Amino acid sequence: MYGARRQPARRTRPPGRTPRLLLTALMLFAAALGLGPLGAQPANAATNLVQNPGLEILDGPSRFPQCFEKSGWGDNDFSFTVTGDAHSGSRAVQIQLTRRADGDRKTMMLENACAPQVTPAHQYDLSFWYRSTTPDVAFTLFRHDTVQGWVYWTDLKTLQQSAGWARTEVRTPVIPPDTDRITWGGALYGVGTLTTDDYAMTDATVPAAPDPCATGGTGPQCEGEWTVQTAEMPVRAMHSVLLHNGKVLLIAGSGNNLDMFAAGTFRTSLYDPVTGGYTTIPTPEDFFCAGHVQLPDGRVLVVGGNKDYAAPDGSVGYKGLRTSYVFDPAQNKYIKVNDMLAGHWYPSATAMGNGDVISLGGLAEDSSGTVVNEHFSYAQNKWLPLGEARQAWSFWGLYPSMILLQDGRLFYTGSHVFGNGLPGSGASVYDYDAGTIADVPGLRKKDERDQSMSVLLPPAQDQKVATIGGGNHTVSPDAHRLVDLIDMKADSPRYVPGPNLPQGHYQDGTPQTGDEGKVYVSAVILPDGKVLETGGALHTYREDPVFEASLYDPATNTFQAGLATDPVPRTYHSSSLLLPDGRVLSVGDNPGDGSFDQRVSVYKPPYLFRGARPQITSVAATNWTYGTDQRITVDKPVVKASLIRPAAITHSSDPNQRYVDLPMTVDGNTIDLSLTSNPNLAPPGWYMLSVVDANGVPSVSKWVRIGAAGQVAAARVQDFAEGLRAAPASETDTAVPESTDQGDHRNHQGHEGVEMPAGFDGCDHSYGTISQCVPWTFPKKVNTVAERCDWLERNGYGTGLKVSGRDRHGLDRDRNGIACGKGDVRKKRG
Repeated sequence: MYGARRQPARRTRPPGRTPRLLLTALMLFAAALGLGPLGAQPANAATNLVQNPGLEILDGPSRFPQCFEKSGWGDNDFSFTVTGDAHSGSRAVQIQLTRRADGDRKTMMLENACAPQVTPAHQYDLSFWYRSTTPDVAFTLFRHDTVQGWVYWTDLKTLQQSAGWARTEVRTPVIPPDTDRITWGGALYGVGTLTTDDYAMTDATVPAAPDPCATGGTGPQCEGEWTVQTAEMPVRAMHSVLLHNGKVLLIAGSGNNLDMFAAGTFRTSLYDPVTGGYTTIPTPEDFFCAGHVQLPDGRVLVVGGNKDYAAPDGSVGYKGLRTSYVFDPAQNKYIKVNDMLAGHWYPSATAMGNGDVISLGGLAEDSSGTVVNEHFSYAQNKWLPLGEARQAWSFWGLYPSMILLQDGRLFYTGSHVFGNGLPGSGASVYDYDAGTIADVPGLRKKDERDQSMSVLLPPAQDQKVATIGGGNHTVSPDAHRLVDLIDMKADSPRYVPGPNLPQGHYQDGTPQTGDEGKVYVSAVILPDGKVLETGGALHTYREDPVFEASLYDPATNTFQAGLATDPVPRTYHSSSLLLPDGRVLSVGDNPGDGSFDQRVSVYKPPYLFRGARPQITSVAATNWTYGTDQRITVDKPVVKASLIRPAAITHSSDPNQRYVDLPMTVDGNTIDLSLTSNPNLAPPGWYMLSVVDANGVPSVSKWVRIGAAGQVAAARVQDFAEGLRAAPASETDTAVPESTDQGDHRNHQGHEGVEMPAGFDGCDHSYGTISQCVPWTFPKKVNTVAERCDWLERNGYGTGLKVSGRDRHGLDRDRNGIACGKGDVRKKRG
């Protein structure tokens, strides 16, 4: 990929040709009008860290500028020319692409001592002058990792086409640990020419105040603070969606209540975090355990739901709805769209780079696991028919975590709900357009990832994913504390072990020990680039809540343990989401006895106790086009800016959650933010824009819409994951889980669905009412009939449970149809 290495030669930057006073006057006049690009400002007087910045010194053998190289990759026809048509001095480098199938060509610093040195935790201002006949130019950045070697880091911005010389400048993200050098330049990825000259790099680090928590500090500034709202939710919120008006859509449907289902009573409530008030939303069908996703215009697409509850004896499972609706925040109402190809209960829904939605998994109308893919066309506002919706005829499980990658493929992370992971490694890359599935190795305990949570870590440009916690009631009684990490930019991506989840305590104060971890985990991306991990329970059958919260820092790959904990148990059907003001909202809890805690908790992270918040005082535009610079003003110095996609979460699943870095060009309190040209990194829609100061304190967010009016730019995509073997879906074994036999179920056009085994949802429905969940597996040391009956009574199930199916736990010894009756436990209790 890179050319020959040469030793560096140092030279000061030659004087510019443009009269400095005239240039300065023109730029100040333009800036005063709010029109001038900040990159046109003259470079500051700080030390330039680039060697041979003006490209004036040539290497003897190659006659190419010393400390620079001809770089690039892919299938294209190109030429590099050292030209006298320079911005300053007598030399510049011109790249010409005459044909491109893929890849790019770029002039960059050599990957040796010529590459500028950097210091972890610092930030740097990078700039060069350029002329371009095409807008297909990216400001690209590589870094040298002391462990991995040279790796692609990120694209900082897309450059505007310019016939005359223009200066572009961008501030890097914070330099990650183990990084000692970087190399960077302009990458031409479209037919045309790019000429560059006069490179500059200066240290722009803003000193931060010492971290009080690093030296034993305590209190809210280190631990944060939870408060529980006095007014309870009027609904059993199974699903939580943050709308772009700042309100939270709380969807219950029948709320896991068979009586409400039978009565046709379905509920949704709209919560206002500012006033604390609730608005009732008429709900046409049972959206209990549906899927949902934000559309580009801010409407919410609701996918399927509950057609019918499971039979009391477990002979027939839950059934999925084919119907679908959108919730329109402008009207506060649900609006029906056309039906899907199949029913879906527990489906995933992933927003794509063109604004469409791909939905997979769940249970069909006949209770089988559906193998039918659904494709919602945003432009047509409808689900596509068979023949247009591409099919792999593979079963992906229930609420499979499907994260959109930078190249448009879907990454199934291994997180799901109920049952074992899929055959193979338990994780895979699915190319929806090509119909291929590639196995991804390394995920530990792949069959114990029930209600783990997977997160595309900040920033999305890094393409790193964390899969956190999980369990499986049929394999192991206790949830584990494993955290696995994967870099999807690698040639052969594979999961590697991360730091274990911190441990908490149980309701009685007993601390967790050994390998005890959590299911029902909530993981929320915060505006400072960290991830709040909170809530959960030890067992997948909705018992033994764990009180624990921590902050995961992707930059250091560490957890900050010991945060304040939510006083409300947050287990099955709980969710947490980021609010625009930087707080975190947590709702829901559905233990095995069918009750539901309807208290609402709000968390203030530590950053809200660390001084005055920066403010975004103006945003020049709220509709942003891909590949453009967007101007804002702030009231104090800031070190980073980002976009965070609003949450749409249920069952520890929000595959669309993402944090998009916005590289900055800074001139005092005026900042230009560079939006990626790749819609797969930031699918079109509404996002929360925030800035963060040197102390890690974020602003209140402003709402901006990305890719307005359906605009989708041509994506600049790096070539990754070359080592994954992609097989046609028909050649893979993902259609049937290892733990099941394929039944005689047909989802569509003769394609068989997957028969779900008894107890796949962690419940033995042979006992009690359908709203109860007698565990499929009891806790350790709860073995005898008396012990199990005592356990059920202590946990709110009552002393007499109707037996409507197989008495697999042996709780109805006298066979009178009532479990744990007097005749069943008399000897033990007497």
